[in-house]
Amino acid sequence: MQLQKAQRHQVKLRLGLSGASGFGKTYSALLLAYGITEDWSKIAVIDTENNSASLYSHLGNFNVLNLNEPYNPERYIQAIKICEEANIEVIIIDSITHEWSGKNGCLQLHEQLGGRFQDWAKITPRHNAFIDAILQSKCHIITTTRRKI
Repeated sequence: MQLQKAQRHQVKLRLGLSGASGFGKTYSALLLAYGITEDWSKIAVIDTENNSASLYSHLGNFNVLNLNEPYNPERYIQAIKICEEANIEVIIIDSITHEWSGKNGCLQLHEQLGGRFQDWAKITPRHNAFIDAILQSKCHIITTTRRKI
């Protein structure tokens, strides 16, 4: 261990927006992303919401990666890597809810293994890899999650 002076470093934003359907999560995420980049072409939306991000195409010329089922953690990680390789500055993942509770998301994968407590030992590392992909990304990342009222 070593005590050192604090230094300011350039860090990437990690932001989660949560709300019920229709509360403006996608719209808000897009406006925040534009505020960061001031360049629509440097924004990508990983869209799991039936192409709903394209409803906001009037805002600017942002990129969309439509992610359909299966919603396993590895597909989300692959989508993040595609955005990184395209030199995207801000990735919006709309939404991460499916990775947990969607078709072939973590909950369903757990049930397919038998739904026993010990089965989480196979699912948790996959979910953690998804979280790590967000935390270690070279891009700013904004996520959305659905909530019930």
